[in-house]
Order: sequence, then structure tokens, then C-alpha cells
Amino acid sequence: MTKTFYDELKDELQKGAYEKDHPFRYFTLGTVGLDQLARLRTVVLRQVTDDLVLTFYTDKRSKKITHMKENDKVSLLFYNPKKLFQLKIEGIATIESDKKSLRKVWNAIGPKSKMDYITTIAPGSTIKSLDAITYLEKKDFFCMVEVKPFKIEYLKLNRPKHIRVRFSQNKGQWTGEFLVP
Repeated sequence: MTKTFYDELKDELQKGAYEKDHPFRYFTLGTVGLDQLARLRTVVLRQVTDDLVLTFYTDKRSKKITHMKENDKVSLLFYNPKKLFQLKIEGIATIESDKKSLRKVWNAIGPKSKMDYITTIAPGSTIKSLDAITYLEKKDFFCMVEVKPFKIEYLKLNRPKHIRVRFSQNKGQWTGEFLVP
């Protein structure tokens, strides 16, 4: 009975990766490092596989990478305001290390987007002015992160009754159970 909701969340996630105006294109990523403080930021959904592995890009010098090396469990939050539809995802983050895969994606990225990964100093560093930002010509800090979900909560605000379903992965299979919204 929960399959319909699973199919919907999968379809919406995949649309988020490929439709530039889809509300799931930008999502909130939560990490917790050794400091035990939840850190949230918005990232761009780049790919969703059929088995729901989600990919985003970042600068490998960013704090989120440090956190994921300290604690690979992450949370993702997606929201579609028109459909009043929210997904909360818990998963395990893996930092892509295959240089061939990274180069293939890097070569497909446009020149303006590449600027996000070639600053001379790391993201989050203090600078005196915006003019202090300079760029490298022959080096980059491009990084891909894959998140493999193990739990997904589906919530749709719907009258007369809201719908909430928790999906859990067990031995490669997703099972769903309804929750009180």
C-alpha cells in the first residue's frame, strides 16, 4: 500500500536532479562532525540513481567534507511548497575518490560553474574584501559526494488527512510503514 508513495518520492527526486526549476534541485544537507554540532547548508542535487543514491558536488576543502570524514551519517531535507511535500532522508555519505570518474564529470562542467572549485583559498576562509578572491588556472578542488539512504520519511500535507510514511532499507529492499503525521 505504501508503494505509490515510494514511487512518487523516487520520481520527484529524479526530477530534482534533472529539471533546473524543480523544488528538489536545491536541498538542505545536515552533517555532524567531531564538534557534535549539526551544520546545515544548501547544496545542488546532481544525480539520483534508480536505487536512490543521490549525488552532489562540492569543494573538497569545505567543512562538510571534514564532517563527513569524521562522521559519514548525513541528513537531507527536500521540500516542495506547491505540493506541500517534504522528504527527510538519512544516509551514509561517500566521497568519490576515483580520479577517472571525477575528471569525466569535471570536463562536462561549464567554465562559470568551475569557478566554485578553483578559488586559491578554501571556502569559509576569512577575507578582507571580495576582491581578495582569486582563482587557480591549472588546479581544482572538485569533489563529488554520494549519499546512500537507509531511511526516508515522506510527508504530504493533505486535507482532510496528512500522509506520513517512513521507508527503511533492509537487505537492499525498501519497506514502508504509515506514521501519524
